[in-house]
Amino acid sequence: MLRIESLSVALGEFQLRNVSLEVRAGEHFAVLGPTGAGKTVLLETIAGIHEPDAGRIFLGDREITATEPRFRRIGMVYQDYMLFPHLTVEENIAFGLRQRRVPSADRRAAVEEMSALLQIGHLAGRYPGTLSGGEQQRVALARALVMEPEILLLDEPLSALDSRTRERMRAELSRVRRITGTTMVQITHHFDDVFALADRVAIMRDGRIVQVGETADVFGHPADADLAEFLGIGNLIRGTASREGGLVRVTAGGGPGFLAASTVTGEVVATLPAEDVILSSAPFDSSARNSLPATVLAVVPRGSTVQVYLDAGFPLTAMLTRESCRELDLAPGSRAVATFKASAVHVIPVDP
Repeated sequence: MLRIESLSVALGEFQLRNVSLEVRAGEHFAVLGPTGAGKTVLLETIAGIHEPDAGRIFLGDREITATEPRFRRIGMVYQDYMLFPHLTVEENIAFGLRQRRVPSADRRAAVEEMSALLQIGHLAGRYPGTLSGGEQQRVALARALVMEPEILLLDEPLSALDSRTRERMRAELSRVRRITGTTMVQITHHFDDVFALADRVAIMRDGRIVQVGETADVFGHPADADLAEFLGIGNLIRGTASREGGLVRVTAGGGPGFLAASTVTGEVVATLPAEDVILSSAPFDSSARNSLPATVLAVVPRGSTVQVYLDAGFPLTAMLTRESCRELDLAPGSRAVATFKASAVHVIPVDP
């Protein structure tokens, strides 16, 4: 649906550098990155707000690099919604259709249909200033979708919402995409949005795309140690990897180390999600290749879960439910056994 080839944009001191990616028809594609990574610049360049210095943009089989924004058939929703305060909800939704000179009867029918889809028909006569954040978000979505865009760009659309409203809007976005089949590209810095909505994700850093893939694969196999740290992988373990059968053994901190399903050897950083570490009071029968005695250093509540920091010959973190933590009676100084699969470990070579 969308293809970007070697796109570069210079805006003052910031540069979008040689960005290439493809978005498939009908998918929800997320662009994730820290503030200042260039996510909004990328979205606005796709929409035609910025002119690229190099590269090309295709929508379907049409090149739109030099096409005026109004002719691109691309919709965009910003995080602050950008509704017209002097227009009613109905007038806001109809605005683009009116600019396109759609006949009034067709315009009214389209607005009613989209309002029904987003369950905001009862708000038709209200003004944006009287709406909640979630209601404003629905109006902004309706205004974009009523134009029947080939692709919808979402610029941090949920960031201004409280947690409960954010959850409802995630469900709403998923429902609308399922019904309309609209291809969506969303930029965000919230991991929960990516897990809940995205089919695939691109990670941006310093104006570049550093990794693209299925969501689970990117979070499970980050391209480098900096990316693993940004993604919040629970364990980043520096050590040395050497072959052992069809696996590698990663030694760190002077202990026997642990096995990983990898072929990378030499100086490495091993990543291991904290939720993949199982803690027990004693060893147990398991297909997992790693079972390490450990000492609890700290137990830190994190909402509904508990983060347990351990010394297993190297620093190790596990994530448990509160109930599991109570059953194991974990406290600083207590002993535990940390068990995890070799396949849960991702090994990244360290550049010499």
